[in-house]
Amino acid sequence: MHFAPILPAVVGTTLIGLLLSLLFRYFKLPLVLAYILAGLIVGPQCLGLINDIDVIETMGSLGVILLLFFIGMEVSPDKLRRSWRVSITSTGLQIILCVACVYLVGSLLDWSLQRIVLLGFVLSLSSTAVVLKLMQDNNELHSEQGQHVLGILLVQDLAVIPMVIVIGIMDETGVQSDVIAMQVGAGIGVLLLVRWLLNQEYIEFRWLNKLKVNHELQVFGALLCCFGLALISGLMHLSTALGAFVGGMLVAKMKDSLWIRSSLEAFHVVFIALFFMSIGMLLNVQFIVQNSTLLASLLFLVLVGNTLIATVTLRLLKISWAKSFYAAAMLAQVGEFSFILATLGRESKLISSYGYHVTVAVIALSLFASPFWVALARKILPAPSVAIAGADKN
Repeated sequence: MHFAPILPAVVGTTLIGLLLSLLFRYFKLPLVLAYILAGLIVGPQCLGLINDIDVIETMGSLGVILLLFFIGMEVSPDKLRRSWRVSITSTGLQIILCVACVYLVGSLLDWSLQRIVLLGFVLSLSSTAVVLKLMQDNNELHSEQGQHVLGILLVQDLAVIPMVIVIGIMDETGVQSDVIAMQVGAGIGVLLLVRWLLNQEYIEFRWLNKLKVNHELQVFGALLCCFGLALISGLMHLSTALGAFVGGMLVAKMKDSLWIRSSLEAFHVVFIALFFMSIGMLLNVQFIVQNSTLLASLLFLVLVGNTLIATVTLRLLKISWAKSFYAAAMLAQVGEFSFILATLGRESKLISSYGYHVTVAVIALSLFASPFWVALARKILPAPSVAIAGADKN
């Protein structure tokens, strides 16, 4: 054979992804589900075309960075500024209520306080990648509740920093004080930078105009803008996706920056698909079948519980019931950063190996179920309430 061994996997994965995407598009289902199902089929659980999940997860993480970079270029500064009070207060209340609900369950099951706090943190985070993709597909990003949801997701990303610190403290080895200081300082720096960007009409970097003369230079320049700021954020022990989002906001404030978006569009499509495929590969079919009753019950409780918690917190902030409920349904799933917290919990022995696999399964299943859950919320709400999703755009 005169071809690279990886070529069959690339061709098979692309073909299956394309066929499933066409099928899901025909039935007007979100393409996110097609990508997740494609990952399950080509992964080690089924066809085994791809067995190195770490590689796919790494490529998928690049997709999340690109997604947040694009969202950063699309945000409305005025609306985002107005929603900060809602975002911070709602996120704080959601985390507190999630931990409180887990405490009620954990006290009956004789769980340790450390395990309760860990699982409360895990359940309080929503999926930035899934929610933003759904809002993009439904043209809801610039709606009122879309801006509230975006703000909440960003605050949740920032909240991961203290969560990781708390989990490290609960571990016997603890955390390094210099890492904590760097995270806190970098977090404050990001907030100040975002505030500064929101107050700027435009920013001009004249040296970037030289890249406009050549398409190849534009591609490399756009990649550097996106991943360079994500790298800086990661070096400061913050979320790389958060750095990419701030980078997108910075680019949006630049004059004549549309070429950056067009240069990265193809990368964005491919890597986002890989991210959702990596979620499908994480699904252990045998484990899910063996524990189907438990996982189905936990999935239902997670979706209902998170929806109720988010609805109540948003309603307390004077947002209408319809908008609160729909935004809460968007945030009901458990996010990709929860995988990181669950892994840290297993390494710190806060949860057992079985508990870890249950947690990962519930997270992945909630991501897969999220589009159906949002569609159900749209059917429950009256037609005028659903229509507000795309009513107030810039």
